[in-house]
Amino acid sequence: MATPSGARGTARQAPTGPQLVLKGARVVMPTGVVDGGQVVVEGDRISASAQENAQVIDVSGHYVVPGFVDIHNHGGGGASFTSGTVDDVLKGIDTHRRHGTTTLVASTVTGDMDFLTQRAGLLSELAEQGDIAGIHFEGPFISPCRKGAHSEELLRDPDPAEVRKLIDAARGKAKMVTLATELPGGIDSVRLLAEHGVIAAIGHTDATYEQTVEAIDAGATVATHLFNAMPALGHRTPGPIAALLEDDRITVELINDGTHLHPASLQLAFHHAGADRVAFITDAMDAAGFGDGRYMLGPLEVEVAEGVARLVEGGSIAGSTLTLDRAFKRAVTIDGLSVGDAVTALSANPARLLGMADTIGSLEPGKYADLVLLDSDFNVKGVLRRGDWVVAPQLG
Repeated sequence: MATPSGARGTARQAPTGPQLVLKGARVVMPTGVVDGGQVVVEGDRISASAQENAQVIDVSGHYVVPGFVDIHNHGGGGASFTSGTVDDVLKGIDTHRRHGTTTLVASTVTGDMDFLTQRAGLLSELAEQGDIAGIHFEGPFISPCRKGAHSEELLRDPDPAEVRKLIDAARGKAKMVTLATELPGGIDSVRLLAEHGVIAAIGHTDATYEQTVEAIDAGATVATHLFNAMPALGHRTPGPIAALLEDDRITVELINDGTHLHPASLQLAFHHAGADRVAFITDAMDAAGFGDGRYMLGPLEVEVAEGVARLVEGGSIAGSTLTLDRAFKRAVTIDGLSVGDAVTALSANPARLLGMADTIGSLEPGKYADLVLLDSDFNVKGVLRRGDWVVAPQLG
């Protein structure tokens, strides 16, 4: 089944011949790490048992983990999900797949409503084809006080009618909308999103603790890149961070690139929320997997230097150049997380948020054969998506 070493792609058919068995690995399962385990692949699914004629690849000394799931991603490989062509979007998807992200939600940035509805139409077609898992609208319904890398003149209050317009334009493929829920219309918009099965995410917000609690009670379930683009935690004014960390209904996004968060902040989030309520994201922009230089993020110009993206005007951090394999490696080698907790944050939790836990997020029989092969230093040595090698095993 394996293609020649180094072969890559995203459009091959899943095999219909003999099963593939990855043998001898440290397989990370929901119940723990199985030493000397195996994963059996049949077609595009994981199988419970191997047949006698199965193709066997010895991957001893490696980890096999579920494919990573990114619910907040603006692009990569020099291509933008916000403004690029279909080919550009596919290029960005392929870049992240080669770094282990087998399921990805495409995120937009603030734009005028006509542009965003047009963008939703293009991205929804890719979602219908299975190239992406859905659409995340980050802006324009965010606070000018916490706008980050969003164009202030295009921001607007979260009018439920306009929120509904974006949902409708996405043709059932809207997965998440980030809102500053303290703005006029914010709570009603949260209720609207919950009613339509779309994640209401609290982010780019200047909300108080009490306002954040109100939004959670209304149906918000995600914190968009916790700590970033929101008031800092204060001992008299705890703000949104305390409310988001303490409530079991909230999953907190974290950008684990060493730039957006101090390691102590990450540890704080894991200590209070627990591994089951953390989702690592990239918040990646075009430069992810591509390199330093000048880029556009929506209408704003971004300078990427030494892998850090900042607005040319003002210097605000403008997304990241992160890929999820780097987030994984940092989590276990620098942050001190267990491999199991890292997998939970990178695969299981985001799969659950997307309502896809029955098909992705863990290496269990019947689920899609989405997996990442890592060496003992947690470097990617193979990526399988839907039973097809995106990065063929590199075992030398």
